[in-house]
Amino acid sequence: MERKRGERAGSLSMDGIIEVMPLFVKELVAGGMAGGVAKTVVAPLERVKILFQTRKSEFQSIGLLGSFNKIAKTEGIWGFYRGNGASVARIVPYAALHFMAYEQYRRWIILGFPGVGRGPVLDLIAGSFAGGTAVLFTYPLDLVRTKLAYQVVESSKLNLKGVVHGEQFYRGIVDCFAKTYKESGIRGLYRGAAPSLFGIFPYSGLKFYFYEEIKRHVPEGHKKDVTVKLASGSVAGLLGQTFTYPLDVVRRQMQVQRLITSNTEDVKGTMATLVMIVQKQGWKQLFSGLSINYVKVVPSVAIGFTIYDTMKAFLKVPSRDEAVE
Repeated sequence: MERKRGERAGSLSMDGIIEVMPLFVKELVAGGMAGGVAKTVVAPLERVKILFQTRKSEFQSIGLLGSFNKIAKTEGIWGFYRGNGASVARIVPYAALHFMAYEQYRRWIILGFPGVGRGPVLDLIAGSFAGGTAVLFTYPLDLVRTKLAYQVVESSKLNLKGVVHGEQFYRGIVDCFAKTYKESGIRGLYRGAAPSLFGIFPYSGLKFYFYEEIKRHVPEGHKKDVTVKLASGSVAGLLGQTFTYPLDVVRRQMQVQRLITSNTEDVKGTMATLVMIVQKQGWKQLFSGLSINYVKVVPSVAIGFTIYDTMKAFLKVPSRDEAVE
């Protein structure tokens, strides 16, 4: 009897907290939860994809399964999650800002520019600006995640102090932040941000556009089905990523240039890096890891959108039309 009373009191307390939460806070919580869960599920594939993009000679030649075996033998199970702490630390605020900003921009556009309407163009514009906003606020964490994921620990490369010969070695998120800032300042923490912004505007816009457009063609009685949300999110992520993937490769290589070039060599910008990749590594390198990314993006975007919609229902977020009125 007392347990039931306690559970009832806890439920009432939770309902009370949800009721007083501002709308934007609910959207932040739902987005952050969606991003954190989705990113952790696909972390091993993300690690291998980054190594494909930045360590072509070492990993592309042995393929996907060979790369998994190599990481497992040299670094153990936790090797698949190298850099994932920084990734989750970044993706939670990123996804929270991304989804919340999308909802906010959508409401502002409807109220400020009613002529735009409430169709796919609205989702494309709101999604694009939301992606750009989230990137600007969280980019340094993405840089740190990439640098940590780039490190490959092998016994033959370690000295007595555990430092990789010929490469900068970071012992964790804080150490990576400190060394990057000491070496290049604030500009160093935003290295590669330009291709990120060039890529995120179309990718984020297309992702929301495809997701909402696909759901519009689903019968009303099935729109809340988890399988429908998973399928819609999968297709949205697949199509959006295909159009913008080369810029992701450019961004990754810019992020690790300081680790693989001498101090005297000039560090290249976005266009110079793009040209360098095509000239030295071939145009196919611009799509290196894309097959892995397909395997990663399908569950990642699908899980992200599904958890976001589920969390919105749990937090009693009103429908978009109700929120605008």
